[in-house]
Amino acid sequence: MDLNALSLKELKELQSQVARAIASYEDRKKKEAVAELEDRARQMGFSLAELLGTAPVRKRAPASAKYANPANSAETWSGRGRKPRWFEAALADGKSPEDLAV
Repeated sequence: MDLNALSLKELKELQSQVARAIASYEDRKKKEAVAELEDRARQMGFSLAELLGTAPVRKRAPASAKYANPANSAETWSGRGRKPRWFEAALADGKSPEDLAV
């Protein structure tokens, strides 16, 4: 192919095609490598995700509310994580967690 005979538009189009071909080639090679690694891991009794530590992590289900703010029932707390300010304030005022239970 004589590149000197091509116009600027044709050269830019050729450059675009080469970039797409390179990206496609790299994607194919990555997929082949992953398939080969998955096959090898399966032969050894594992999944590739287990070996790489990328196995899906189980998510916790949203916790139901255990406590409610007596001044505003829309404010609730499940008992997980940091205590909300209203909960701390109620405890400081002498209420017990059982008094705030839903």
